[in-house]
Amino acid sequence: MRLLAGLRDADRSLTKRAASRVPPRVGKVLSAVEETAESTKLWCGAAAAMAWLGGWRGRRAAVSGLAALAVAQVISNGVCKQVVGRPRPPKEWFPHDEVDDRPDSSSFPSGHTAAAVAFTAAVAPIWPAAGALCAVPAGMVALERVQSGAHYPSDVVTGAAIGLAAAWLTRHAPRLILRHWLPS
Repeated sequence: MRLLAGLRDADRSLTKRAASRVPPRVGKVLSAVEETAESTKLWCGAAAAMAWLGGWRGRRAAVSGLAALAVAQVISNGVCKQVVGRPRPPKEWFPHDEVDDRPDSSSFPSGHTAAAVAFTAAVAPIWPAAGALCAVPAGMVALERVQSGAHYPSDVVTGAAIGLAAAWLTRHAPRLILRHWLPS
């Protein structure tokens, strides 16, 4: 129980800090990046650019990124949000009106963050430069989700963990399946 109480206190403190300390101009940039990432548009656009500009490696990175993103979306939005009905952070914690535009779905976990991290983590081993470029907006999306009042920090951290797990799974699942299901 102490752990949960400590987590709630940390969530409250970090959420209030993020909401009040991010300058308005930075908040607008974060919101623009998040809006571009809405419905995975940013990541699909990045995948298209990689496939078009990156040759075989770009196409492989794009497919891997989109596969990991799909897995992360199923886990975060299709399973976790349905099971855990966590309310969004209270509106009174936020000194701005962005909090009025947040969704009504469960706060836990951050599906935006899960998708961003999954895509980025799946692309990075295949095409490190593209992965590094994707890490910038992925980090911005994660910060925006807390700053705007859509999520608690623990929602974002869990979303990132789901994204990392989805990237790992899409990278290793084919080998694991082949090893265990095909006769030696």
